[in-house]
Amino acid sequence: MKQKVSVPFMLLGILFNVCLIAANLLETKVVQLFGITVTAGLLVFPLSYILNDCIAEVWGFRKARLIIWTGFAMNFLVVALGLIAVALPAAPFWTGEAHFNFVFGMAPRIVVASLTAFLVGSFLNAYVMSRMKIASGGRHFSARAVWSTVVGEAADSLIFFPIAFGGVIQWRELLVMMGIQFVLKSLYEVVVLPVTIRVVAAVKRIDGSDVYDEGISYNILKLKEV
Repeated sequence: MKQKVSVPFMLLGILFNVCLIAANLLETKVVQLFGITVTAGLLVFPLSYILNDCIAEVWGFRKARLIIWTGFAMNFLVVALGLIAVALPAAPFWTGEAHFNFVFGMAPRIVVASLTAFLVGSFLNAYVMSRMKIASGGRHFSARAVWSTVVGEAADSLIFFPIAFGGVIQWRELLVMMGIQFVLKSLYEVVVLPVTIRVVAAVKRIDGSDVYDEGISYNILKLKEV
């Protein structure tokens, strides 16, 4: 019997991928809000963790694992295509070369930092969400959503910033940046939590799914188990 993919799962999976790709592109702009300096990627990146929470809550860790790997693959593809485009010779009359290269010519260490941090943070987020759901018997979704995001975001920041900017930015400033990004991303989760709760409830009702990951393997490489 062929496995079927529900429309809500497909839509959330697509949105997850779009958020990740958009976040990587928006990271190239540094903005200042109320005296706080952050990257524009902060606008959309936390949404990926909220979507991760929704997918893990409704369909379980195995479906989340599939979506996380597709997100990784799509990010890698966009980065690779961007680097190829940067390497191609520009038309002599085109004046946007420097700006295009600034956005798409990501340094190798930034690419490694971004993809590694994404994988570790996303899988930790889904794992904590899954284990807490089993331990709580499906209760206390708000606490599970917040704590899983805190763990995932902390891992993401601890991996990304040292790899991407270690030796380039002074460690004191780097630690401040890490702390600010972590706090703001976690607050983002708390602020939109009422929306997340309603979305999860609606998806469960529409899709008729509410998976508990009893007896599954948390091996992140077991993609055949969906």
